[in-house]
Amino acid sequence: MSTRLPSDVPQTDGPGSAGQAGTSDLVTVVIPARNEEQAIGPCLDSILAQDEPNLQVIVVDGESTDRTAEIVREHAGRDPRVELLHNPDAIIPKSLNIALAAARGRWLVRIDAHATIPTGYVREATERLRTGRWGGVGGRKDGMGTTPVGQAIAAAMASPFGVGNSTYHYGTSRRTVDHIPFGAYSTTLARELGGWDERCVVNQDFEFDYRLRRAGFELLFDPELAIAWESRQSIPALWRQYRRYGRGKSFVARLHPQSVKLRHLAAPAFVAFAAAVTAMALRKPRAGLALLPYAAGVGLASAMAARDVEDRTARRFLPAAFVTMHLAWGIGFWEGVLGMAKDAVRGRRGR
Repeated sequence: MSTRLPSDVPQTDGPGSAGQAGTSDLVTVVIPARNEEQAIGPCLDSILAQDEPNLQVIVVDGESTDRTAEIVREHAGRDPRVELLHNPDAIIPKSLNIALAAARGRWLVRIDAHATIPTGYVREATERLRTGRWGGVGGRKDGMGTTPVGQAIAAAMASPFGVGNSTYHYGTSRRTVDHIPFGAYSTTLARELGGWDERCVVNQDFEFDYRLRRAGFELLFDPELAIAWESRQSIPALWRQYRRYGRGKSFVARLHPQSVKLRHLAAPAFVAFAAAVTAMALRKPRAGLALLPYAAGVGLASAMAARDVEDRTARRFLPAAFVTMHLAWGIGFWEGVLGMAKDAVRGRRGR
């Protein structure tokens, strides 16, 4: 059963509010950023072009070493709705909490620094929130590749074989989900939940959504709210990303064991199985045949995903993208589990 949203207290305006005082429907758009000089300009342009003009746009820079902060300041000089804040700790959950503390809007919409949104995105997301039916609203995360490898990675991320039942990667109909990417929320509700857990350097968005659902609220996935998100553009970058995701998931699983679902255990289980088969194959080569069903699955999924990839060169990288996602996520998860076990042992010895 869902819970109605709390009554929002109208927010008063401060500096940088574009002079629209006394409105309770100001929308705060939050963008955590670090070393995004190539992407932050287009991201801000897409936000400032929204048909919902009553915006407070907060970019929280995490100690960028490139021109990210400079580009944000240039935009702020042209448009007073843009504000630049700083996070010396350079971790996303703290950036989100810094923005939450500075938010004056009734609604809070998170956008990733290397993403762009269509003109009606903010208005449509907040319209759904205004019904009081939903605790959070999010759209489909459409990966964008700028290289042949990047196109393959984007296609793999849009495949159920690559991401399981993560609806926001490929869903085509509205539905209630357990997690949304770059969600839109009531600012009051986000504060009542305590913001984002700064211990979750990765996976803090899923952890936040889990607490929101545990409090009795529901999350809406709406594919009409499309997010153009630049995926990783190389296999090594994808490996680092998904290994980090896996480690982050293991930490959230420790915090909230009830949040773990079978799909979260698929990649770790496959890694354990593949390691066992490989060890056996060193003594009995025929044991390696146990991996043939997975290889066949990779081949079939690659053939299906290739239908949406025009570049023939890009299609060749699809198997590598699928395998990288599965292995990196699974290995990262086990690394997180083993790391926490070592910490627990050290803690007991230190008593």
